[in-house]
Amino acid sequence: MATTLVPPVEDGRTRSSIPSPRLPKAKQRKRKKTVADWVILGAAIAFGVLVALPFLLILVNSFKSPQDYTNGGPLSLPTAIYLDGIVAFWERVDFPAKLWNSFVISGVVALAAVVISVLNAYALGIGRVRGRTWIIILFLLANMLPQEALLYPLYFMFKQVGLYDNIWAVIIIFTVIQSAFGTYLLSSVYGTFPKEVLEAASLDGASRWQILWRVIVPISRPTLSVLAIFFFIWTWNEFLIPLTFLVSNSNQTVPVAITALQGDRLMDVTTTSASALLGLIPTLVFFLIFQRTLTRGITAGAVK
Repeated sequence: MATTLVPPVEDGRTRSSIPSPRLPKAKQRKRKKTVADWVILGAAIAFGVLVALPFLLILVNSFKSPQDYTNGGPLSLPTAIYLDGIVAFWERVDFPAKLWNSFVISGVVALAAVVISVLNAYALGIGRVRGRTWIIILFLLANMLPQEALLYPLYFMFKQVGLYDNIWAVIIIFTVIQSAFGTYLLSSVYGTFPKEVLEAASLDGASRWQILWRVIVPISRPTLSVLAIFFFIWTWNEFLIPLTFLVSNSNQTVPVAITALQGDRLMDVTTTSASALLGLIPTLVFFLIFQRTLTRGITAGAVK
């Protein structure tokens, strides 16, 4: 049997014993950016600038005096830090009371809407009630109704029961509206829930309530957290229904209080910008606090 000799190299080792050079993993994975990558990056940066521009204008004009605004316009920088607009809005509308009203309404709506959505979706998505598809379509259509079409019937109803000009009227309305969307979303999620897990829990002696609160809710906690965050922010930013049902100054929310600075023929732009900044800060802080929860909840369904 013929054998093939491998010629030795200068240091006495055969060529087969010399390890082939390998590039570091970082260099192996590194890829040159193409023209398309730079175009996408530039478009993303331009879009980010367009989104941030209104917020920057609000921030700049909030600390600008009316004289600076008149002389330089909305795009100029303030010559000095002017805080009278923030102080004037804070004292004029009693901002701490408005902040508390918005926080109570948004917080109660977020929690109540999530609980009702879970109960409805458990019956529709896992319980498989009759007419499930039509009920889900009904929830979807109810969520698509414009708020203007609901104002008069809701006004008449809450006027009759004595809840007009009461924050509980707004809480009940938004709880129903938000839970309609939550029911539609969670019904689709629970409809694909693994049956093996439910059967295993039933064999272990768990009741329907135990299956819901000890199996389904812990597994779907990321989705429920995202719903609660969205419900809170959506309710906080609502304007039309709080304006209609909360006529007393002591019951109004932050978005409604901002309109107190707008007159028929005259509007203080710098004070209005300061009020918009004060109304934006709570939702921004809330979003930053729960940013990690929101990111985990959104990406939870993308990875098995």
